[in-house]
Amino acid sequence: MTRQYCKMRDKRFVAEHRGGPLKRAHHYQLMTWAGSCVEHAFSLAGERMDDRLSDVLRVAEAWQKGEASVGDARNASLRAIAVANESSDPVTIALARAAGHVAAIAHMADHSLRAADYAMKAIKESGRLSERQWQEEQLPVDIRSLVLSAQNR
Repeated sequence: MTRQYCKMRDKRFVAEHRGGPLKRAHHYQLMTWAGSCVEHAFSLAGERMDDRLSDVLRVAEAWQKGEASVGDARNASLRAIAVANESSDPVTIALARAAGHVAAIAHMADHSLRAADYAMKAIKESGRLSERQWQEEQLPVDIRSLVLSAQNR
């Protein structure tokens, strides 16, 4: 299944250092955007928020600053999956998956799309609507067309 998923990946999200077209600055912008989408969802979750997920986002931020490795980000992503697996609350599960995808952006930038999707799912599960518009408003101009075209596929 992993191989099949990799074949379906949007090549525009492959980083330059891996032979793709994605500039480092755009990779960082995708992480910043996805992180802000997830943090926005966290703010709406209130008491449902698990502190371990904030730690996952801190590792993602550290990776952007060159203070954490891709391996550190991967481990943080796995910790988020553990939070999701421990919970039965759909909002917490979606928030955990969203945070995990933010950390996974260090490895593959297309995880930014999944992070935003799970943030939106968490907000829907909590009874709030119109999150997609908020997310689109947060997109930097440099990556707006990339993200919107990938979401429309």
